[in-house]
Amino acid sequence: MHLIKQEIAIEVYDSELELSEEDKILLQLARESMENAYAPYSRFLVGCVLQLENNTLVKGNNQENMAYPSGLCAERVAIFYAGANYPGVPVKTMAIVARAKDYKIETPIVSCGACLQSLCEYERQFGKPIRTLLQAEGGKIWIANQGTKAFMPFQFNVEELKR
Repeated sequence: MHLIKQEIAIEVYDSELELSEEDKILLQLARESMENAYAPYSRFLVGCVLQLENNTLVKGNNQENMAYPSGLCAERVAIFYAGANYPGVPVKTMAIVARAKDYKIETPIVSCGACLQSLCEYERQFGKPIRTLLQAEGGKIWIANQGTKAFMPFQFNVEELKR
């Protein structure tokens, strides 16, 4: 028997006042996008903004459907739009915010597994992590500089398909 140990590092900020102007803008744009989410069933709004390496900004928000599997999370809306419209341009930073209509979210919400796997594919394609900012209504901000590995350390790898 042997042990596999994974360590992650998440920077935690108590306030946006501690952030760079660029990060503050990304979070503000993610909040604006969140307000356009279509979430009549969960009443859980998520907004995402991607800053591409060429400084293009791409917004996404969750889009629900009464046939639940037909909806799409904010992160995948944004990353698929970026991939379709800006092929070959890596994502530098991603900001994600969340708000529930019926209760207050105190800590940042991490992307679901499907979104993390989709984001992981883009990181692998470009050979670099996507710096991620997360914020909920409670105000605290989490920043993961190592990308999706911070939230999903054991990712499905394309090498597994080559067997």
